[in-house]
Amino acid sequence: MQIQVNSDNHIESSIRLEEWVRNTIESTLERYEEDLTRVEVYLRDENGDKPGPHDLSCRLEARPKGHQPLSVLHKADTLEQAIDGAATKLDHALEHLFGKLQGKPRAAAKNQPINKVNEDALEQEFLENENAVINS
Repeated sequence: MQIQVNSDNHIESSIRLEEWVRNTIESTLERYEEDLTRVEVYLRDENGDKPGPHDLSCRLEARPKGHQPLSVLHKADTLEQAIDGAATKLDHALEHLFGKLQGKPRAAAKNQPINKVNEDALEQEFLENENAVINS
């Protein structure tokens, strides 16, 4: 997954800021790494040099493989809050997208069991219920 960081003229971009943004995005979206080709980050100061509440924003655009891009926006008082908020929103949006697709077969997982752990748990629960009926 490629992460591209962009900022407007009012936000001083640095290698340290870009690394921090990349680390935040990578750690938040780690489980979708194989499903995303690119995430674009847009940092913006809405009011320019004038101070004001919620004037820093972070827009994240994710490019899921084989799907339309997803975009989220979060505004906050600090850049850190804006980035964290946008990353959380994008995580939820991707969870929703891939959750809807879970019932549909995916190319890489057509012949694989859906979830071996869940199958084992359901089988264990069934056997426990069956034993309870027999012993009562």
